[in-house]
Amino acid sequence: MASTENGSDPDQIIVRAALADDADDVLEFLEKFVEARRILPRTLDELTVLMPTGYVAVLDGRIVGFAALEIYSKKLAEIRSLCVEPSFQGRGVGKQLTRACVDLAAERNIFEVMVITSSDEFFRGCGFDFTLPGEKKALFLQTREHH
Repeated sequence: MASTENGSDPDQIIVRAALADDADDVLEFLEKFVEARRILPRTLDELTVLMPTGYVAVLDGRIVGFAALEIYSKKLAEIRSLCVEPSFQGRGVGKQLTRACVDLAAERNIFEVMVITSSDEFFRGCGFDFTLPGEKKALFLQTREHH
């Protein structure tokens, strides 16, 4: 049986729906990714709103991954704040979190799920692509330099 870098069994990582009580721990977990400029900062209020459509990866009671599905309409949702503890990356945790978000979108009959990322190869491996059928593409315009 494979073990993680810290000696823990990766099979004991549980991906589950986030609970309202997870918000403070998720905020703390995400802070190092914000500091590294991997994700945009989130407030506790923003995370509280995302908890009902969020998922955590937990090992021994400690959060090692997080992602949330922000639902904009019946047509569109976005996977937000996908982060996995570096020592657990490459072990399928991110794919499990992504799959949980996509499955929730399918359950809610959301037509399209998008992601804005600097890790496009990861998401392409999860079935995402740069274009949708009919050659639809997302285009962006940044209105200011800093968030």
